[in-house]
Amino acid sequence: MKLTYPIILEPDGTGGYVATAPDMPGLVTYGASLSEAMEMVQDAASGWVLTELEDGKPAPTATPLLETQAENPKAQTALILLDMDAYAEKYGKQAVRKNVTIPAWLDTWAARNSVNYSHTLRDALEREYQEQEGGLACLKQ
Repeated sequence: MKLTYPIILEPDGTGGYVATAPDMPGLVTYGASLSEAMEMVQDAASGWVLTELEDGKPAPTATPLLETQAENPKAQTALILLDMDAYAEKYGKQAVRKNVTIPAWLDTWAARNSVNYSHTLRDALEREYQEQEGGLACLKQ
């Protein structure tokens, strides 16, 4: 899912910028340059939206750029693009539920041996991930 939001960039007088996203209450970040401020606000906004989504809330509705007003006359408004799928893949922590189908005999054996399906499936998928991704040592937790 890709989302676009307006942001406000306020110069701090030293070449840096304070960045806010009006549709995300409490989101404030800083960059020592305009480029850095843009990167920082994109990352902060992605994290803000991901937290909402993982809490079961919808992503905020974006205010149109032309309706975004800054109090500081020297501030600039701009749009940022958030790639939530890529961000969630990299930083998401929410577990997802998957249904699987296995043969009845295997289910009987697993029950008799107190096999934890979630743990077993996760271990198998992490091994497969390591093999296919070149043996990465660090897996997402």
